Amino acid sequence: MKVKLALSLLGLVTLLKLQAQENQTKSQLDSIQKLDEVILNANTIFGNKYIARHRTGSAYYVSPEELKKFNYTDINRVLRSIPGVTFYEEDGFGLRPNISLRGTSPQRSAKISLMEDGVLIAPAPYSAPAAYYFPSVGRMQAVEILKGSSQVQFGPFTTGGAINMISAQIPNKLKGEVRASYGAFDTQQILARIGDSKQNFGYMVEYLNFGSNGFKNLPDNSNTGFDINEVTAKFKINTNPNAKLKQAFETKFHYYDERSNETYIGLTEEDFETSPYRRYASSQDDKMTAEQIQLMLTHTIDFTKNFRITTNGYYNKFSRNWFKLDDVVFNGDKQRIADVVGNPSQFEDHMAIVRGDVDSAPDALLLKANNRVYYSKGIQTKLDYHWYGENTFHDIEIGLRYHYDEEDRFQWEDGYSIINQEMSRTSLGPRGAQGNRISSATAFATYAMYKLKFNDLTLTPGVRYENIVLQRENFGSDDPNRTGSELAFRENKVDIFIPGIGFNYAFSNDVAVFGGVHKGFSPPGSEEGEKPEESINYELGTRFTIGQLRGEVVGFYNDYSNLLGSDLAATGGTGSLDQFNAGEVAVSGLELLLNYELLPNNSKFKMPVSFGYTFTNTEFLNSFGSNEGVWGEVNEGDQLPYIPTHQFNAIISLEHFKYELNLSGRYNGEFRTLAGSGDIPNNALVASNFIIDFSAKYHFSKNLSLTANIINMLDEVYAVSRVPAGLRPGHPFGANLGFEFRF
Repeated sequence: MKVKLALSLLGLVTLLKLQAQENQTKSQLDSIQKLDEVILNANTIFGNKYIARHRTGSAYYVSPEELKKFNYTDINRVLRSIPGVTFYEEDGFGLRPNISLRGTSPQRSAKISLMEDGVLIAPAPYSAPAAYYFPSVGRMQAVEILKGSSQVQFGPFTTGGAINMISAQIPNKLKGEVRASYGAFDTQQILARIGDSKQNFGYMVEYLNFGSNGFKNLPDNSNTGFDINEVTAKFKINTNPNAKLKQAFETKFHYYDERSNETYIGLTEEDFETSPYRRYASSQDDKMTAEQIQLMLTHTIDFTKNFRITTNGYYNKFSRNWFKLDDVVFNGDKQRIADVVGNPSQFEDHMAIVRGDVDSAPDALLLKANNRVYYSKGIQTKLDYHWYGENTFHDIEIGLRYHYDEEDRFQWEDGYSIINQEMSRTSLGPRGAQGNRISSATAFATYAMYKLKFNDLTLTPGVRYENIVLQRENFGSDDPNRTGSELAFRENKVDIFIPGIGFNYAFSNDVAVFGGVHKGFSPPGSEEGEKPEESINYELGTRFTIGQLRGEVVGFYNDYSNLLGSDLAATGGTGSLDQFNAGEVAVSGLELLLNYELLPNNSKFKMPVSFGYTFTNTEFLNSFGSNEGVWGEVNEGDQLPYIPTHQFNAIISLEHFKYELNLSGRYNGEFRTLAGSGDIPNNALVASNFIIDFSAKYHFSKNLSLTANIINMLDEVYAVSRVPAGLRPGHPFGANLGFEFRF
């Protein structure tokens, strides 16, 4: 497979090179090329599209202009146009996304390095990386996605890549904006932002409210939506522009508050067919409450225009309690909700209680308080020094990070009855009985990367080092005060080097080939002796321009020597978060991205078109058994679950100085929810879907615009997943109107 991919891509490069050869011109470093060498914003990966297109690995920069086209508040919809990114939805609003880069396990986005402003943002990235908190894309200025080679700068997850969310930056002059919209299901959004900079001081203050009554229906017509409030403030002081030693110190504060009436319960096959937006009566008290606080300090010092040191100190606290139905009891027989909904004929009496069709005994419904507090804190510093030779450019980047995170579980389960489809609490469970432990990780990471540009060739060798100590203190179910009378302790240590090298060669200004090889890594759990996830990843691609057509084709091959799976309740497991060894796996694929301007010579209108396609092939190279609710019984040759083989996205826009129209279509291929091969059995299938979105803007002036958005324009009814417990629908037809005011 690796050889076929390489030959195919090299053949394409040769054809493109011949086409572009007649206007090929070799040049020394000019002002445009030097964009690649300017030290950019301290907390970004690329900072603009030019650098993303000239990296030695595959990368994409979602610009502010792109984010404003549709004003999405759902990160899934933002990422769907980017090849190599796959995901499955859960709630229809993108509150808890499940994102995969190049075939990594997508569950709770736990296998990619998630960052906000260059700092790890998952609640506990090393000890409990499942992303039950994800930054709201509605307040972001840009999104950066890095895949492929030369990932040694960003970890700890280096297999698939990294996503960096860039929050609104402090403007260089007085600027402000207000965005508001309202539409179907009482879905509303309001964002207000203002900022300014003087010679030695700058600030930015922002407020975001985003909420909905939800599109699912409970028998009592209660709210199935959510309400999120966020406040962000940034302040910066800096030396004079002509200072010999330029320095800047920026503080960032962010507060997040969520109240969502979300559940783990989906629907049975039969109920989904007849009422896809139904919610069972037994889910009426399911609710997530969450708060997040982030404090971040950034110091930059420019010793010269070629040498900068950037240091970040950060502290994140995320507390949440997802109170939700976990078990159902009938005549003393207790069953997990995922098993009941997945096998309604086998558990017919349990299912009747879940639906509220019958009155139940006390404690027939057991609701678990998944009460957890996460901490993540650390300090990281990056040294960047570059210099020029006669025909060369050199850059050395060295980074160090000391990090600590933990997950504190203190969970319990209360009993309820359901009578006339109304739930009542019938008992209080002992606190801590359903989880009373602290999982933690202490990590030291460092990396060094060297970049050499010689004429048209760029090389980026580098190495990353991770030293991790993972621990778990389990106080047991009968020690709510944590006296230590039943304390069980375990520890696991990891010490690993992660090398990589990438290259880029420009045949001309219009054709370049890039690629590389790097080691993939994902930390293990705290079980002593558990090995980390490891792989060797290969990439080869080309970027080209032919007239108005600009494109990128990339082939990749990830060779896992040890894939890790996780026992998450969100994927139908028990929720222990324990990881298990899945052995050898091969993941290969092809990514295509094309951009074309249909009206290049029209002075009044622009009509850009983009098309993205991803092919992903996965294969287990050994057999093993996992928890039935996670991956099931795995045989050699089976495919990984949750990864579609085919997906594509197309966007066409009509842009005028007074208005713009945008149409986007996304095809998501079918995927299986349990490992297997051949035809997907119906009880493990999530069928393919094709969803069209539309947006429009009318600009009354440079300061005021009217906006309109339609989600799922054709009102397709489709399932997005079968986990955590049953079939779940995607967002139905929804329209909203709004305005944007800028100054």
